[in-house]
Amino acid sequence: MRFLELQEQNDDLWEHVHSLIIGSSIKAVILAYSDNAGISRVKTIPAQRLRSAARFGVGMSPVFDAFLFNDSITSSEFSGGPMGELRLLPDLSELKVLESSPGWAFVPVERFKQNLESHPLCHRQFARRVYNSLCEDGVTSKMAFEIEWSVSDDLEDEFTPACSGPAYSLDRVGELDEYVLDIYNALEVQQVGVEQIHPEYAPGQLEISIEATDPIRAADLSVLVKHTIKTVSKRHGLRVSFAPVVTEDGVGNGGHLHVSLQDNGDPIFRSFPGEPYDMSSKARSLIAGLIQELPALCALGASSPASYLRLVPHHWAGAFRCWGIDNREAALRFVKETKLVSRDGANLEIKPFDLSSSPYLAVGGVLAVARAYLNRGLFPPEPVVNDPGTFDELKRKDLGVEQLPTSLEEAVAAIVNSDVLKSALGEELLTAFVAVKEAEIELTRTMDAKEIVTATRWRY
Repeated sequence: MRFLELQEQNDDLWEHVHSLIIGSSIKAVILAYSDNAGISRVKTIPAQRLRSAARFGVGMSPVFDAFLFNDSITSSEFSGGPMGELRLLPDLSELKVLESSPGWAFVPVERFKQNLESHPLCHRQFARRVYNSLCEDGVTSKMAFEIEWSVSDDLEDEFTPACSGPAYSLDRVGELDEYVLDIYNALEVQQVGVEQIHPEYAPGQLEISIEATDPIRAADLSVLVKHTIKTVSKRHGLRVSFAPVVTEDGVGNGGHLHVSLQDNGDPIFRSFPGEPYDMSSKARSLIAGLIQELPALCALGASSPASYLRLVPHHWAGAFRCWGIDNREAALRFVKETKLVSRDGANLEIKPFDLSSSPYLAVGGVLAVARAYLNRGLFPPEPVVNDPGTFDELKRKDLGVEQLPTSLEEAVAAIVNSDVLKSALGEELLTAFVAVKEAEIELTRTMDAKEIVTATRWRY
């Protein structure tokens, strides 16, 4: 039983964690999880209560499974209402002392029923279950999120870019040098491997690339890194947004997910000379499966009504259901092994995803597709070598290239009809998730683009 397993792991780690808490003068601990609206919900406890929490959990209502992005509440057969009590059990193996918030530590939690059974709506356990089933077949994975955010020096509701330098420019780094350096420093102290931070295209926009790691930890790091960036920003008198769009005419913030898999230690995306596209049969089959399931995956990875203001052609958001080798307008960008990209570094980038989503649902959904399609022997369509948005309808039809959902409503319809994701999520989690998404659709149905942006800008 997962509760007892995690409890035992926490017992084994306690001496180390306790010395870390004492040595770092930690006064309080954040216990965090992600909900169906893509929001990180928390309880905090005094540090002296962590030992008890690591053995018996901390109480929390299950009603948050029915929260929308604006904190209004819906309901479903399996979520909503005042009844019930869950326990938040921390995973001490992922506890981090927060340099960005002195005196605080952060730890992800899993949610359990009072009888110690797993809560069927817990996203972290969903992702773990799917991943464990892959591991039993000898398949492991590494994943990493690219995190884009927009920086404002207007602390009110409007967005005013905190820098004026050109896109990707040295000037923009110069304007925000101390701020960026503080982010580097905070994440280094928190033992988060950063590959790069750079200015992005949109005004006031930056991007950070995090080390590849196992999928559950990749989701944990997405939550932690966003929180760290927000707290560092606050110290600099800045406000940040990870929302899919912060202005109705902007290109928006992505949360691209990089994925690699290893079959008994052998990277499936490494070069296989002599094979079609120099790819293994498993890699080809997985790409074919992901293309098949992309509309449904958008519900999990582009999870806000605002996501579909970003997921449009010519914005490098991957708005078309296709793949390509280093094609940043394809939904699936294949990063192949070269003289400069190692066999272990070859990976697949899923571009439609953004940061309005629960990262655990995003990684779990991709893992579920991998489990279903990896060994089917399917063959993907030809890789697209140009921007599919420049093709006319006839050429797209000839190539089998379709546009991905243009609304959250379309994406939700796709996931409801996906046998693979329905089976992986289970009836209870899927029902509760769809209830939240349908309520968000209704909430924003009569809003224009500007109103949707305003309603979601500071929620993510």
